[in-house]
Amino acid sequence: MLKDITGRSAEELDLEEGSSLGEIFDHYARRFPRLGEYRDSIVLARNQEFSSRRETVSGGDEVALLPPVSGGSGPYLGQVEDEAGHFFALTREPIDTHSLRQRLLRGEDGAIVDFVGVVRNNTKGRATTHLDYECYEPMALKTMAEIGRALAASYPIGRIAMVHRLGRMFVGEASVAVVVTAPHRKPAFEAALEGINRLKRLVPIWKKEHFADGEVWVEGEWDASVLKT
Repeated sequence: MLKDITGRSAEELDLEEGSSLGEIFDHYARRFPRLGEYRDSIVLARNQEFSSRRETVSGGDEVALLPPVSGGSGPYLGQVEDEAGHFFALTREPIDTHSLRQRLLRGEDGAIVDFVGVVRNNTKGRATTHLDYECYEPMALKTMAEIGRALAASYPIGRIAMVHRLGRMFVGEASVAVVVTAPHRKPAFEAALEGINRLKRLVPIWKKEHFADGEVWVEGEWDASVLKT
């Protein structure tokens, strides 16, 4: 959405020493007045961390303006796999949930829960033709990994994987998968549900929904409980 407003996805900016993130936002709001209309819903990130508008920047910092989320090698654009066996990735290829299950499953596991979100054919009765997904890739991967590790610390599960697809998807195609293994079924179900809920609230991924008579970026809502103010 912001890229549509500004006509660009990134640029370099020279600033006075001690400039704040809020001043950076104000700079772009003056250049692109429509941006100011979204002041209350846009959050800022500094070096891939949610940040307060009062924070100051230093030379070489990367700053991102993020509208509300809607929600490597091989097939993956980027991936994170840690020593515990958790796996997080972005891809522009169809999501292979079978390979994810094989990657995670261990002999001590007695349950595996595989949640897959797919593109439906309508929104509130308005026929959908296809969706486009874009994201802030480095921060999306980092945030998915943080969510997964927090869930693994909170639930008695084995391993968790999260994969989100980017690009264009048509009705019936999978856009996101959350796979959880565990010795018992209850925590596997609970962790998978909490995983997709947190992913949709926190990971900077956005979707544009295309209809026969138009298109719109879908706005969700930031999880205010975890964002800096």
